[in-house]
Amino acid sequence: MNKIPTLKIGELEAKIPIIQGGMSVGISLSGLASAVANEGGIGVIGAAGIGMFEADFDTNEKEANKRALKKEIRKARKMTKGIIGVNIMVALSDFNELLITAIQEGIDIVFMGAGLPLNLPKLSLEKIKTKFAPIVSSARAAKTIFNYWSKHYNHIPDALVVEGPLAGGHLGFKKEQINDPKYSLEKILPEVISTIKPFEQKFRKQIPVIAAGGIYTGKDIYKFIKMGASGVQMATRFVATHECDADIKFKEAYIKCKKEDLIIIDSPVGLPGRAIKSEFLEKVSNGFKKPIKCLWKCLKTCDFRKAPYCIAHALTNAKKGILSEGFAFAGANAYRIEKITSVKELIESLLKEYQEAF
Repeated sequence: MNKIPTLKIGELEAKIPIIQGGMSVGISLSGLASAVANEGGIGVIGAAGIGMFEADFDTNEKEANKRALKKEIRKARKMTKGIIGVNIMVALSDFNELLITAIQEGIDIVFMGAGLPLNLPKLSLEKIKTKFAPIVSSARAAKTIFNYWSKHYNHIPDALVVEGPLAGGHLGFKKEQINDPKYSLEKILPEVISTIKPFEQKFRKQIPVIAAGGIYTGKDIYKFIKMGASGVQMATRFVATHECDADIKFKEAYIKCKKEDLIIIDSPVGLPGRAIKSEFLEKVSNGFKKPIKCLWKCLKTCDFRKAPYCIAHALTNAKKGILSEGFAFAGANAYRIEKITSVKELIESLLKEYQEAF
């Protein structure tokens, strides 16, 4: 029997090459991340909006987020000896503070998406144990990051996640590119792999490239590993698990949705996003506006004066199961999910499908 390969990122080694995508605003916290790590994958805590349940969140959001991130990392560490990561959006106003907090807490790996992580806070990258993995949607973005890090830090990222247009949440593509085969994951993955080859040679370091966006079965995992990926990142599949940190109503939205319910929305952040059709989103598309009192600008790219609603509030409501006042982001294959399962059962079924494909 041919075993699925392990995933090596520097001296970190995950027994299975599956990274659970970091879903922010409370969807993947210590519960889900530790369950995935216990099965040999890499569990990831989503850092954006993590302080939502702290008492001072509305008055002191930066401190609330830092405090909550520390708590979740420590809780995860108590529940697993496996590999734990944090996903931090570059577009966050407190990106630097959250990055430093995660490093101080000894997090194994930081995934950085929704923007190019170029100007990092002053860190001695080569002395830090934490690994860095930017998330990109094109070879051009990968080259920009690697050139910049090489020139300014004399260091390069430890891994790279390539996210195709079938992912859930905010997408790094223009609306017209989402269904264009030229921008499919199958097309961009080999381009990214060849783009970073010269940097691997220059720094004498292997950079695992991880495929993400729309990966659903063990057969998909096999396909992308055969194409040269060192592993995959999956988020949507992990929502409908008992261990996922979202409310049951959020998980049920995935189980109930049909293919036509998965829509592309214009997010107030200025990016297209894939979400499940909801009463709230229908109201927004019909011109509904909810006045925004922005206590602090949580996202660098959000113009709250023009935004029809506050995305942070909408996503927080969804996490709590109040979907009449919010919505759930989801990947293109969310409609295929039929039931809530455990992380253990999900990973066992993925490994079985991988073997069958092999």
